[in-house]
Amino acid sequence: MLKEFKEFAMRGNVVDMAVGIILGGAFGAIAASLVNDVLMPVIGFFLGGADFSNLYAVLRDGTTPGPYASLAAAREAGAVTVGYGVLINTIVNFTIVAAALFVVIKGINTSRTQKEAAPASPPPPSKEVQLLTEIRDLLARR
Repeated sequence: MLKEFKEFAMRGNVVDMAVGIILGGAFGAIAASLVNDVLMPVIGFFLGGADFSNLYAVLRDGTTPGPYASLAAAREAGAVTVGYGVLINTIVNFTIVAAALFVVIKGINTSRTQKEAAPASPPPPSKEVQLLTEIRDLLARR
């Protein structure tokens, strides 16, 4: 049973999948940083200085009544909140990752199609055809 597991785990597809998952996680972290640290502050600046990560709605005040300075302060006070700004960040993050993966997959499919569409060189004529061609050429010269 241990041998079968080792064969399964070391199969090429499983190793490739593991590498893909690890790279996907790293790419997700890069995309999250791009969204949270670059894009959302710029979008917030153009929308009047809004910080999307602090956009929330209070459903019920906590032990100390609001208004609260931030989402973290509201949660610390025990308020029941809906953090829709974090959802906006996550949707933008997902859109960036999906667009990047689309571009990568499209590039792979395009290169694969071009390789398949490349015409193969015609096979060389058989010996019989070569012999008949020589005979035809000799007869044409007479």
